[in-house]
Amino acid sequence: MADLDLTDIQALVVRDTSMPAVRFLIAKIARASAARRVIGRLGHGDAGAGPRITAASPWTTSPAYVLTLGFTYHGLDALGISEPSLHSFPAAFVQGAAERAKLVGDTGDNAPRRWIGGLGTGDAHVVLALHAADSAVLESMSTQLRSLFAREGAFAELSHQDGGALPNQVEHFGYKLGVATVCVDGGPLDRGRARSTAPTGQFILGYPSQHPGFAYPVPTPLELGKNGSFAIYRIMRQDVDGFARSLRRWAPRVGMTEEKLAAKICGRWRNGVPLVLSPDTDSPAAPIAPEALDDFDYVPQDLRGFRCPIGAHIRRVNPRSQSIAGGHSRLRLVIRRTMPYGPPYDPSAPRDGIERGLLGLFICVSIRDQFEFVMSEWVESGRFVADLRGTKDPLIGNNDPAQSKLVIPSEGGDRTITGFSRFVTTRGAAYCFLPSITALKYIANLSST
Repeated sequence: MADLDLTDIQALVVRDTSMPAVRFLIAKIARASAARRVIGRLGHGDAGAGPRITAASPWTTSPAYVLTLGFTYHGLDALGISEPSLHSFPAAFVQGAAERAKLVGDTGDNAPRRWIGGLGTGDAHVVLALHAADSAVLESMSTQLRSLFAREGAFAELSHQDGGALPNQVEHFGYKLGVATVCVDGGPLDRGRARSTAPTGQFILGYPSQHPGFAYPVPTPLELGKNGSFAIYRIMRQDVDGFARSLRRWAPRVGMTEEKLAAKICGRWRNGVPLVLSPDTDSPAAPIAPEALDDFDYVPQDLRGFRCPIGAHIRRVNPRSQSIAGGHSRLRLVIRRTMPYGPPYDPSAPRDGIERGLLGLFICVSIRDQFEFVMSEWVESGRFVADLRGTKDPLIGNNDPAQSKLVIPSEGGDRTITGFSRFVTTRGAAYCFLPSITALKYIANLSST
């Protein structure tokens, strides 16, 4: 087990907060010297001295909030990080989400020119995530944070996005959230929810990575880079009514109920039960314990995809032991921290004009080798398996009705659905560096410029 100083690592990297409310604040650094003083206060504060960045230290009681702070490359530059330090960061982070949008399918309606809230511009310097135990805490801490931001004109808020848990812990398409969990070696593990533990250096800089004998380079100086992580912030609008209409259209054509077709598209029943463990019902006679819902494989149980289609969403983003191009899927794991935004979908008022979707941070140590690889090679192209070439993820891919396709294998003959559009649209994104507590103090102590 890695010897981690959990007091130096931002909590969200290794902990799922399970809090019901979140607010993401997007800000520009207006005065670098004042911003550094605010960052110092956020990094040095204690429970009685206003907001502070939440460390991953063991909790005796659950906190009222968890505060996570990330900087874009432009943000680090605006803070006065030296040129040699800036040049030590990986190219994907330096170039940023907007410049690399095509790699992950953010084109057309998903392109940066359509992004909201100042995202995709050089002005989006800071992404601050405030997870809260309830709405009162969310508003109270937001007021305090905005007061700090305004102090000496340090930060200018560009936008904020709010999310909140839906009944039964589902997202807007109805699928259970939080079923699959990645645990980091040396972190506060919840082994009951994960199949195994990922190497520390797959998510935190300065430790052995998922590649034997290799550790990803740590940005310099060491006090700035070590114990940091990278995160991709994304706003993802969901076409809930379009998804529901597609299920109604295709279910009778492939001889399935809408619920079974939804399971074939995702790879799980909407209550989280995986098709590999229960292909015919979401309520098997021998109930599957919650901690076992992510304890399965496709090899050798389902090589041909009779239970879970090879092109299904969860099989594409994590093929497990399936033989694939690009190496074992565990090399590409990403930690997902997502929360719905918008009210629950009401089928009796399907076109109410209200936007719904997910707000998410996707955490990794290599944006290129983990997040971008999964999105470009598995979600958007299907190159990892010959049978999927030319197809995209049916649930989150940038699908064109003229080309979209999902093959549902069956011993009685394959069934195919085609002609569906994109169900998830990117509304904004940012590539962020999540510094350690030590790094926040380093930034705070930089000389005025």
